[in-house]
Amino acid sequence: MLTLTRTIALAVSVAFAGSAAYAQDDRADWPNDLTIGTASQGGTYFIYGNGMASFISENLGINASGEVTGGPVQNVTLVQTGDHQIGLVTMGPALEAWNGESELAPGVEHKDIRALFPMYQTPFQVVVLANSGIESVSDLDGKRVGVGPAGGTPGTYWPRFMETLGVNANVSFAGASDAGGQLKDGLIDAFAFAAGVPISAFAQLAAENDVRMFGFNEEELAQILEAHPEMAAFTIPSGTYQGHDYDQPTVGLWNFAIAHKDMPESLAYEITKLVLENNERMMQIHATSAETLTENWDKNSFMPYHPGAVRYLEEQGITVPDNLKD
Repeated sequence: MLTLTRTIALAVSVAFAGSAAYAQDDRADWPNDLTIGTASQGGTYFIYGNGMASFISENLGINASGEVTGGPVQNVTLVQTGDHQIGLVTMGPALEAWNGESELAPGVEHKDIRALFPMYQTPFQVVVLANSGIESVSDLDGKRVGVGPAGGTPGTYWPRFMETLGVNANVSFAGASDAGGQLKDGLIDAFAFAAGVPISAFAQLAAENDVRMFGFNEEELAQILEAHPEMAAFTIPSGTYQGHDYDQPTVGLWNFAIAHKDMPESLAYEITKLVLENNERMMQIHATSAETLTENWDKNSFMPYHPGAVRYLEEQGITVPDNLKD
């Protein structure tokens, strides 16, 4: 067993040495530090982004760290301005920012952002206390509803969804952990969120309280898909959360990691390669990484890939269309 372990370790070190040698030759322009914009604590972005930062630090010899933000709407602007080197975004807010329609920076086209790799799908979901009598999004009319931090994907889309459905709720903004605490304390009636499942704040609520979770019923789902074409139907499978043995139909958005166009090509290449070739390790960070796969590169239809990411994808035999290249 010891011999086998040493053999595996040697093979890994040799494989890494090749990658490291390439990086060493071209890393003169690499930054000393790298910041990844995530979202609020208790959400999937926070776990995914900080875990990825540690993985990058361990393997690429660069001091990477995750930073709490308001989520995708803020992350895309932080990357555009160069304040963050990497941002985790959902493609709806990213498309709006690309077109100059971001609510955070209206009129400013975010044309300096570049895709690195696909992450996972983000479904939209609601959690309420089981004794609340709330069983659908339509039942949120007149209720106090936490929708995550302002500028995040849920904080952006849940008010739009409720407007589409004619639901007039009293909306408040807070991070996932804070909103979960507010629900338990009776300060809000429902917590409507969006993140890769299982959402840690939801899982904690399910473990500690008698709660009900749901997405959209059949009638609501049809209205949402018609009014918001950037969404796709999604089913949160039975058993995702403790005590919830039923499927939850809802909608979802794809998430991508993005970088500024000025990130050194060799760094973008090494980060993309590291993440996409180590899915088992990424899944140890968060189960949603099951979708962090090279084959999902085509879930991006508008944002050019960073040249470093293009190089990696083409090495895998993928033909990246011209409109997705610089």
